[in-house]
Amino acid sequence: MENNIVEKIRIFVEDECKKSTSKYGYEPYEFHFVSVYNYARRLAESLNADIEVVELAAWLHDIGSIVKGREDHHLTGAEIAEKKLKELNYPSEKIQKVKKCILNHRGSVNNNRTSLEERIIADADAMSHFDNISGLFMAAFIYENKNQGEAKILVKNKLDRSWSKLSFQESKELIKPKYEAAKLLLS
Repeated sequence: MENNIVEKIRIFVEDECKKSTSKYGYEPYEFHFVSVYNYARRLAESLNADIEVVELAAWLHDIGSIVKGREDHHLTGAEIAEKKLKELNYPSEKIQKVKKCILNHRGSVNNNRTSLEERIIADADAMSHFDNISGLFMAAFIYENKNQGEAKILVKNKLDRSWSKLSFQESKELIKPKYEAAKLLLS
């Protein structure tokens, strides 16, 4: 399969984020998707995972949030990913792997991560939270209507949960300095 499928999917996700109908605007592309992609690719390389599946899933993991909203975005995202990948004639067995990564990426939903690729996407998603603490505060203020004290507790708890969900030692080693800094700043 041509590597340009990853670039086509990246452009698709970026274009969806640019649309006026995007639930959260363009910022998730720049401050979340790119971070998830970078961590996922790095983990996939070091853990010998299927890099193409991981790259596609990293770009598509939150597409449901952008197009339809946060609720059940793992379900809507898997549907959108399947449709888009079929349009690009991506092999059906690989589509299923990408879908499983999207369906099982959420830490707040019971999941059954059976593949290395699924675990990588879940870790990369959690790791990205440490790169965008300001975005976590923005979500707390704007989308959850929290005051500063409530937002601080919410963000600290989210980062603690994200840390505890990491399944690879490589993930923890990459994020540990940011996690320790965040704990110090939010104490």
